[in-house]
Amino acid sequence: MNNQLVTNNTIEITSETLKRVLDYSTDEIYIIDRNHKIVYVNKVCERHYGVDPSTIIGRDNKELFDEGYWGPSITPIVFEKKQPVHIIQDTYLGAKLMTTAIPVLKDDEIEFVIFTSQEIHHYRMMEKPTTILNQEKNAPGKHPTFIANSPEMKKTLKFCQKIAVVNSTVLIKGESGTGKSILANYIHQLSTKRDGPFFTISCASIPEELLESELFGYVPGAFTGAKKSGKQGLIELADKGTLFLDEIGEMPLHLQAKLLHVLQEKEFLPVGGERMKQADIRIIAATNRNLEEMVEQKLFREDLFYRLNVIDINLPPLRKRKEDITPLIYHFLYKFNSMYNLESTIAKDCLDLLTAYNWPGNIRQLENVMERLVVTCDDIIQMEDIPDLIKHNSKVNATAANSNTLDSAVEDVKKTMVRTSFKKYKSSRKVAEDLDISQSKASKLIRQYCGDLRGDTED
Repeated sequence: MNNQLVTNNTIEITSETLKRVLDYSTDEIYIIDRNHKIVYVNKVCERHYGVDPSTIIGRDNKELFDEGYWGPSITPIVFEKKQPVHIIQDTYLGAKLMTTAIPVLKDDEIEFVIFTSQEIHHYRMMEKPTTILNQEKNAPGKHPTFIANSPEMKKTLKFCQKIAVVNSTVLIKGESGTGKSILANYIHQLSTKRDGPFFTISCASIPEELLESELFGYVPGAFTGAKKSGKQGLIELADKGTLFLDEIGEMPLHLQAKLLHVLQEKEFLPVGGERMKQADIRIIAATNRNLEEMVEQKLFREDLFYRLNVIDINLPPLRKRKEDITPLIYHFLYKFNSMYNLESTIAKDCLDLLTAYNWPGNIRQLENVMERLVVTCDDIIQMEDIPDLIKHNSKVNATAANSNTLDSAVEDVKKTMVRTSFKKYKSSRKVAEDLDISQSKASKLIRQYCGDLRGDTED
């Protein structure tokens, strides 16, 4: 036997065989040595932290903790007590884990620590809906958590950490759905104004005649229908905090002039008012339009553009940061499992297919698709659950791509087609018509591949 030796009822398994066996565990298995170096982790870590095991083996365990992948840390406790320890941990993707740390002792000193982590189901992760940013207050010196594994986003976040501590205006550019508002909140939480409010407004979603009063507020009697007490605008409400202006390219020109005055003079005039009010705020703006072209076309003020563009950040689309897709998939899986009190998981071929898709709607589209999959699947998200739009436009056929031989690839594709058709029609006759095969062959294939789906067939 190539992978194991059998002698006197003892089976000696090679390390490679053992690793493959441990990868089948539903629990995370994670081992560090006496120097806190990671010596082994199984594939479940991808589900919990969104990282490939090969990228973290050999790294210092504390580095990953400091980067916010999980918390609180169980390691100091087990090294102090030198006995098994149990703790509940949260991962930055939104999973809650019951973690056990077991020390392996030699001469009463720790040689290795074996961690096993199991997901805890049926709990509420947050009282309000989560985002890709952990929006809880952060301890001093700690960065807020932003889901990013790709080099592009890690570089972007490092830049944000650098510029967050100054009060310069920031302009975030990127396609719709890339997470511009989340990045703005990330910058706010790292800034000196993090204890102040964070307000956001979409300049495109509010009618022009209402946008001015929403931003600048108004005094009593400013116009017909105005509140007798007047109204504070977002610029005033965001005092000592941050105001995020989304879709700034949609702001009317006459309001652009008033915003420019706020940026230059740190003061504003409410609608109908006669006295200026001070504005101690930081402005972060975002757009999915080309403002330079709008300036040339006289659709956007040139002076405002330069005022907003003090610090510019280009947020790449999801298709250009593929490494972020898997952790985001698991994040949304945990989020909607918690929201709907479910325990859905996702099959490996589906994960690969979703990762290969281009996601023209970016993170917003991915979130919506994951919500649909979680609430409509039968415990495990299978290929037949994936929307046709994604299956037909993915760059690879994940089912076939994961097969080792031509025969197994053909078998996997056949299984997927039969299950998809049967789940849709629940009838061997209709499956036969759909796949252009005989009904007897359809019946045989249904018995072979759809045993778990045959609860209520039509024939």
